[in-house]
Amino acid sequence: MKELVKRREVTLLGIMLVVVVVVTLRNSAFLTLRNFEDILKDSSILLIVSIGQLLVILTGGIDLSVASTIGFAGMSVALLNHLVPGIPLVVILLIAMGIGLVLGSFNGTLVSVFGIPPIITTLGTLSIYRGFIIILSGGKWVSADQMTAAFREFPQDRLLGLSNMISLAILVSLIFAGILYLTRTGREIHGVGGNRLAAQYVGINIRRIDFLVFALSGVLAGLAGYLLVAFYASAANDSASGLELQTVAACVIGGVSILGGSGTIVGVILGSVFLGIVKNALTVIRISPFWQVAIQGIVILFAIVLSTVFDRRAQAGILRRRVL
Repeated sequence: MKELVKRREVTLLGIMLVVVVVVTLRNSAFLTLRNFEDILKDSSILLIVSIGQLLVILTGGIDLSVASTIGFAGMSVALLNHLVPGIPLVVILLIAMGIGLVLGSFNGTLVSVFGIPPIITTLGTLSIYRGFIIILSGGKWVSADQMTAAFREFPQDRLLGLSNMISLAILVSLIFAGILYLTRTGREIHGVGGNRLAAQYVGINIRRIDFLVFALSGVLAGLAGYLLVAFYASAANDSASGLELQTVAACVIGGVSILGGSGTIVGVILGSVFLGIVKNALTVIRISPFWQVAIQGIVILFAIVLSTVFDRRAQAGILRRRVL
């Protein structure tokens, strides 16, 4: 299985290189350091949330409420910053992640304690949390002039030559790579997704793992909520709408099995950057915004189909070698 995942990651990397070359031939401005940094910035929020989605998918679940969690956490801290501008930024970050933790824990409780399937749970909370945003904001937006400069500028500020948003995405990736591959909890997350019955027999607390992955997904969505409203200097009722499907796409494109038990942080990074490249490329080559969403969907579907074909061929080859 690890060999198949690596093959899929290599295939995706090859597709990304082809896209980069083709777009660069059309517009040389695409392959510049500044544009590449813009792609990474645009991919950072998606990557952070997709890592949370990865944790849930690894257990065989799915979290469709992440976009609404992002929107609610973002709107909450934007309003708080407007009403109490003196609150330190570190407190704002902790509050955003705390809100995500509460919403994610609610999902986790419904799944782990009451046994409601994840797709049903999060489909319901997707609408509930989105409704909370409208109630909280009164249907109004928080604009740039209602935010403090420190609140708006943090994602763009630089640390060691990188913007804070990219640095946070790297930090989150490293932390959760460590959790997944170096801790017992990480092995249990993979085990639950691989075979829930077998995991139960070997003593894994499945309820604890189910609750944990949703709680962590909420925390990362809360962090992304702040980054989103601060980076774009706007908090709207429909902020991040549709992002939940992009996180699933980033995971699947990156080789994560939608059935659970298999997937890597590296794959999710590649999947997120791939989506960022496609989005940026369509703008650089001046494709009409009316066509961009449809073309992104076609490219995503093509990448998934191509990777799946390679996976099946590789799996068939491995089975033949084992038989022989």
